Amino acid sequence: MDMRNIAIIAHVDHGKTTLVDQLLRQSGTFRDNQATVERAMDSNDLERERGITILAKATSVEWQGHRINIVDTPGHADFGGEVERILSMVDSVVLLVDAAEGPMPQTKFVTAKALRLGLRPIVVLNKVDKPDAEPDRALDEVFDLFVSLDANEEQLDFPVLYASGRAGWADAELDGPRENLDALYKLILEHVPAPRQLAHVDEPFSMLATTLSADPFLGRLLTGRIETGRVKTGQMVKALSREGKEIERFRVSKVLAFRGLQRQPIDEAEAGDIVSLSGMAKATVADTICDLSVSEAIPAQPIDPPTISVTFGINDSPLAGRDGDKVQSRVIRDRLMREAETNVAIKVADTPGGEAFEVSGRGELQMGVLIENMRREGFELSISRPQVLFTERDGVRYEPLEEVTIDVDEEYSGVVVDKLSQRKGELSEMRTGAGGKTRIVALVPSRGLIGYHGEFLTDTRGTGVMNRVFSDWTPYRGAIPGRRNGVLISIEDGTSVAYAIFNLEDRGTFFIGAQEQVYQGMILGEHSRDNDLEVNPLKGKKLTNVRASGTDEAVRLTTPVRMTLEQAIAYIEPDELVEVTPRHIRLRKRYLDPHERKRQARAAE
Repeated sequence: MDMRNIAIIAHVDHGKTTLVDQLLRQSGTFRDNQATVERAMDSNDLERERGITILAKATSVEWQGHRINIVDTPGHADFGGEVERILSMVDSVVLLVDAAEGPMPQTKFVTAKALRLGLRPIVVLNKVDKPDAEPDRALDEVFDLFVSLDANEEQLDFPVLYASGRAGWADAELDGPRENLDALYKLILEHVPAPRQLAHVDEPFSMLATTLSADPFLGRLLTGRIETGRVKTGQMVKALSREGKEIERFRVSKVLAFRGLQRQPIDEAEAGDIVSLSGMAKATVADTICDLSVSEAIPAQPIDPPTISVTFGINDSPLAGRDGDKVQSRVIRDRLMREAETNVAIKVADTPGGEAFEVSGRGELQMGVLIENMRREGFELSISRPQVLFTERDGVRYEPLEEVTIDVDEEYSGVVVDKLSQRKGELSEMRTGAGGKTRIVALVPSRGLIGYHGEFLTDTRGTGVMNRVFSDWTPYRGAIPGRRNGVLISIEDGTSVAYAIFNLEDRGTFFIGAQEQVYQGMILGEHSRDNDLEVNPLKGKKLTNVRASGTDEAVRLTTPVRMTLEQAIAYIEPDELVEVTPRHIRLRKRYLDPHERKRQARAAE
């Protein structure tokens, strides 16, 4: 069967996954009466809740006797470890751009990787039926983006389609008939070359593993594109590391091919097809799975280094073990090691003492997703503030630099620029776009962006949109001011009392309400001044036998500020931790005892 391999790349929320839904539906993959979910490719609970794609996934459609393998890639740079390897499996990319927003930072991140691999893109301007769509401007911006990314002549001569993924149509002309996606199917078959691997079907089998997943029945599954030869169920193969060393030999227990949304077992697969193999015990991502006669490994994409690290420790607060059932350091370590095995962008290291683990990754979002998954599985953890990883070059200390693109209403642009400059950012572009929005592009050290997102939303009254992507390494830019306010710390263990909180409200903003479990050293709220303040949230009203009018009125508390996981991790200072359990997110001091805190503070001076 004639075959094509493509990836769909786009910025977050530009409609990739919705378009794939329509491609599946119109190719007859779904029966007319089949119950389907919206965004069928986002299968993970967190992906559905956040509306983002975290894991790359493959599917295939058959159209008029041709098979098109489609890979849906994540748009977030935090999950770039997935993107880089995925693109090595395909022969072209469909770049999806929102006709109103134009190309966005994460579009740039993935597109740069695709152009560097020499892939010739197809550009689809999506959502052209939106009232604020400007397809001509968006197309000009795509061309400018390609030029800035050093695209060659062939890549700059890209075909364009106008589409609405939600409505299920694509046309070469903006005022075309708007009936279906046939124009996209045809363009893929004409523009995308057939896999060059088809010419190597008669050579010994070899395949580069690009993603690793786990199946409850089959164990480890490695997915990749077959470079040469054929593979059959039951065949003996070996795994080679990047350097060409043999890791293990194993028998292929299953060959699974993507047919629609399902992985189906097949007897034999040949060069060019994207398949999953099972049966290995040690082989992992970037290894070459090949016939016993092959001795050279297939070159693998280098993986961008981690830029931040977070310490995952056991929960040692007085309330530990009440919500979760996975609390031992051994269980936490096993879970993190499993994560590092399937997600090559994450590195895990033990810390002295063995009670905590240093987890390095690509960004706060990636860490937030990992912690959220673990708390849903029943883990209890204490999490430190993210630390930026530095690197040494010729005796000079370098730190990661990110390109930040911000869209805000004009009235808030001044405060945003001021805050970015305080955080050692350099403005590279500022222009007024459609609808009175100002676009600000700045290069800011990753250190300066930790904890900034919440402040940014407050400064812009929740109307600003911020996107960030790793840009480069830059020489260390000096100290960046941290949180300006101190915190309110509990000096007692017990249940908080409304009367006590009511009387403390003029001291700051509270993160907890009445009748909540608290303990000594737990952070209850933010102090209105720059120092920490120890308070007693259990102090009840003194009862007397004298009744007076107006003294027994019910107290009305201000609604407490409830932080999300990412906000909490970004809010804390180095001497504080976030206690994460399946039901609660609490902030606390690293040392709960006030005398121990003072001793540690003196030692650090």
